Amino acid sequence: MKLLETERLFLRPWQKTDVADLYDYAKLPNVGPQAGWAPHQNLAESQKILEMFIAEDDTWAVVLKEENKVIGAVGLHDRKPKEELAHLPQREIGYVLHPDYWGNGYMPEAVKKVIDFSFNELKLALLWCGHYDFNEKSRRVVQKVGFQFEFEKETILTRLDHSKVIELFYSLSASDNEINE
Repeated sequence: MKLLETERLFLRPWQKTDVADLYDYAKLPNVGPQAGWAPHQNLAESQKILEMFIAEDDTWAVVLKEENKVIGAVGLHDRKPKEELAHLPQREIGYVLHPDYWGNGYMPEAVKKVIDFSFNELKLALLWCGHYDFNEKSRRVVQKVGFQFEFEKETILTRLDHSKVIELFYSLSASDNEINE
C-alpha cells in the first residue's frame, strides 16, 4: 500500500509493531460487530489479523499524526458487488475507527483520500462501499463522501453470530467524483 497523507492523518502500510493499537479498538464490543466480525479476544488474535493485513496488502493503517497512533483502518478490496458491472476496474472501500475518535471527521477525511487515490492514481472506474442497516455511523461516512445508494441484500454474518442482516451497497463512479469535486 502506498503511503497517503491528509492534513491530520497518515494512511500507511500496517507494521508488525501496530498490534497493540489494533487490539485496542478491535477488542471493543461496539466496533467489530458493526462490521460483521466478533471482537478480538486477545493480542494473539489481533496478531493473526495484522499478519493477514500485511500479506494481503489491501488495507491501510490510519495513523493520527498528532498522537502517532493507529486509530483505525481503511481497506481497498477486490470485490465486485454487482455482477453486471464486473468488467469495470473497481474496488470496495471498507473502514473501521476506534470509538474514542468518532465524531471528529477522521474517517471521511481518510476515505476521501482513498477515493482520490483510487480514481486519479489507480484509474478505477467505480468504487463500492457497503454497511449493515444498523450501522448508522458508516452510513453517515458514506453519504458525506458522495457515494450513492445502489441496492440492498440479505447477508449472513459468518464471522460473528450467523445472524441474517441487511447490507446496503453504495457506489461512486469516477465521473460522479469529478462532479462532486
